[in-house]
Amino acid sequence: MRSTVLVVDDEPLQREILRDILEAAGYETLTAGSGTEALAMIARQSPDVILTDLKMKGMSGIALLEAIPREPVPPAVILVTAHGTIASAVEAVRLGALDYLTKPLEKEQLLLAVRKGCERTDILKENWLLRQQLFDRFRFEGIVGRSPRMATVLEMLKKVAATSAKVMIRGESGTGKELVARAIHYNSSRRSRPFTALNCATIPENLFESELFGHEAGAFTGATSRQEGLFEVANGGTLFLDEVGDLPMSMQSKLLRVLQDREIRRVGGKETIRIDVRLLSATNKDLEREMENGAFREDLYYRLNVVFIELPALRERAEDIPILAGHFLEKYNAEFGRRVREIRPEAMQALLAYRWPGNVRQLESVIERAVLLGGGDTLTVEDIVGFLSPRRGAGPFELPEEGLDFEQLEKELMQKALTRAGGVATKAARLLRMNYKAFLYRMEKFGLKGEPGDSVA
Repeated sequence: MRSTVLVVDDEPLQREILRDILEAAGYETLTAGSGTEALAMIARQSPDVILTDLKMKGMSGIALLEAIPREPVPPAVILVTAHGTIASAVEAVRLGALDYLTKPLEKEQLLLAVRKGCERTDILKENWLLRQQLFDRFRFEGIVGRSPRMATVLEMLKKVAATSAKVMIRGESGTGKELVARAIHYNSSRRSRPFTALNCATIPENLFESELFGHEAGAFTGATSRQEGLFEVANGGTLFLDEVGDLPMSMQSKLLRVLQDREIRRVGGKETIRIDVRLLSATNKDLEREMENGAFREDLYYRLNVVFIELPALRERAEDIPILAGHFLEKYNAEFGRRVREIRPEAMQALLAYRWPGNVRQLESVIERAVLLGGGDTLTVEDIVGFLSPRRGAGPFELPEEGLDFEQLEKELMQKALTRAGGVATKAARLLRMNYKAFLYRMEKFGLKGEPGDSVA
């Protein structure tokens, strides 16, 4: 697609000469005889570069520059000036013009300036498109779920996103804490500024300070050059501290000081740097209990926990499983070039019966692998169940910290066994190493459906 250049000059001959040069170089070229005419043309055509004379009757080149809309992507403006008005052209560059050229114009210099202007506009358009894709990806509508618990979460997100309040997000691993943090950022007034994330559970204690605050060259062994910390990188935007409950006590006091003073100092540095960062945090720990045990500072907790959002586990919003599974099915159909139309009812039943210790992240992984490895245009229970069963040799069963509903677990295991056995109770009982009569009794107790089979296990 050809770049578009708008030539603005109140001298018809000059406009024609410039148009001929630019069109011969492959540019789509528009012309306007005044600033007013140029503004009307800009609204209709969105040129990539504006080449305008500085001195014109009526609206000057600088007045035109100041009147050009800045959103979504402003065109590059190049001013043409006589030697006597170079000071004005320099002022125009300060106001946002890309460059200025002096009369008489040299063809090669002109084409070089226009090419640079087109390249600049292309980069700005690409950046704008990438930002729009981010905004679209992290719209609140992109958080999938219609359960009452998720409706409450979404309502809270819409309220806090427009503020600068610190937010603490709590939820089990895989519930989407970072997704929620990104949604808050990209629906806030800071969305055009950086979103930076740090998982506090993955950083060695001796590197935390440098990671967050940066360091000067020579601050410690291996510090060969100055490096900005995440607070500087995120300045003007949002810093997300995931698993903040794993932050060492030594760093908790330093983080508290930053939140109070809104300034940092690099490791080994003397300069104090003012920062403007919105802090979001997340944890899967019970920080109230951590405070009681002396593992988390109470004053830091209340600094971080201005607004609290609790993300439900997937087993607590099972009604969202079909919606989420359908969403992931569409996603991985597109990614892998597959055409899986649906998830069979018995396969969906297996998804609904599972407790999802890995939450939404685990469900996404199961659907991803099933779409990738499944052989047909529907996902069957055979495509699904293999990814839900415990792996052999995976070690002893781990009791979840919050405990579990044993009868529900038993029912789910029996349903999976029946599904794998094609509904034949004798085969299902063998899979679970259960007495056949005991299996039939529990089938009736739980309301499970299956065929008795032709022999006693």
